[in-house]
Amino acid sequence: HRWAAEHHGNLSKAKFTKADLRGADFRGADLRGADFRGAKLRHADLRGARLKGARFDAPPKTGKRANQTPSCAPNCEGADLYGAYLTGANLTFANFTFANLTFANLTDATLVGAYLDGATLIDANLTDATLVGADFSNLGGLMQIGANLTRANLSRANLNGADLSGATLTDADLTGADLTRADLDGAIWSGTTCPNGTVTSTGC
Repeated sequence: HRWAAEHHGNLSKAKFTKADLRGADFRGADLRGADFRGAKLRHADLRGARLKGARFDAPPKTGKRANQTPSCAPNCEGADLYGAYLTGANLTFANFTFANLTFANLTDATLVGAYLDGATLIDANLTDATLVGADFSNLGGLMQIGANLTRANLSRANLNGADLSGATLTDADLTGADLTRADLDGAIWSGTTCPNGTVTSTGC
């Protein structure tokens, strides 16, 4: 039986810490302020869900390992987040490998060290998002065409082989980012900081 949000009432500020939500149906649900830390969300459907203030970072820890940050928390690999509302969400070190983030709103979201290799980010809005050290490698096959990365912090991000065709990079910071083999055809540049620290409006 597939878990469905429609059978569980108001889910704003709900606690899903370390829950097994693989394949769960959260379509259109109000999940503002919900706590998904450490939850398993593989193949979960969050299309159109409202997730402002939701937490997807590492679960609370105690003991000697309390200050260690896991490489992936939670595991959103393959999750369907089409049109998800993730404004301001803390997604530090989250694993979105091969996830569908088409039309997702990630404005002002924190994606430090997040794994987005192979993810679909068509027309995703990443305005003011913090993506320091995020891994966007292997975004092939028009994966990120038209994405809005205005003022996004992409310093030290791995964009090796990423498809950034048509992406808006106005005032984005690409300091130290790896753009090897990246497809930047049709990308919009204006006040963009290149990997070598120079500022350009014509392309790095």
